[in-house]
Amino acid sequence: MNIIITGAGKGIGFELCRKFIQQPGHSVIGISRNISALAELQKKHPALLPFSFDLEVNDYSSVPKLLSFFCNNSVDILINNAGYLVNKPFNEISEEDNDRMLAVNYKSPFKLIQKLLPFFSDNAHIVNISSMGGFQGSIKFSGLSGYSASKAALTCLTECLADELKEKNIKANCLCLGSVQTEMLQKAFPGYKAPVKPEQIADFITEFALKAHHYLNGKIIPVTRSTP
Repeated sequence: MNIIITGAGKGIGFELCRKFIQQPGHSVIGISRNISALAELQKKHPALLPFSFDLEVNDYSSVPKLLSFFCNNSVDILINNAGYLVNKPFNEISEEDNDRMLAVNYKSPFKLIQKLLPFFSDNAHIVNISSMGGFQGSIKFSGLSGYSASKAALTCLTECLADELKEKNIKANCLCLGSVQTEMLQKAFPGYKAPVKPEQIADFITEFALKAHHYLNGKIIPVTRSTP
């Protein structure tokens, strides 16, 4: 499988890269602003290509050039894992805060999928990583209005893509995660201990990305053991 993972420099994204390349037959492009950890991982796993890229500001036209790393220049799995969270009361969220959350959580998956659209293989799988805050009907939390709204946009995009891309036999599904013990969570909620570690949720996402599109398309799936 040829796999692209965003937000791959640490946390869930890094663990996803590690798990995929430990399995035979996979090639992985890990996208992150900071690729130092990925570069170390690459030393043991040449099937990994770290790519330093700022999802907020870079020109996405350069992304298809990466596909020469893959056999047949095609993409089998895209995991839009990158996320940005600001924990502030609604009346304190700045325009810059809001713009950045929208850029990373919604606009970057939108633009990346558009650029990769001609290169997806038959029965390719797009996996968008959202949040329980973006899951319709879930309990919402003070301070997460901008984050939750931007992730809700990603869940809706998933449903739209599932219908629009079905003639190309490209599947799209979305996982709405509960709290996972990542650096992003620690920064937003100092002292809070999540019940799930990145490597644990990465196990689930890996299997989901490899298999779920054979049975599911356009599904928004809550994946949580806790609230938040």
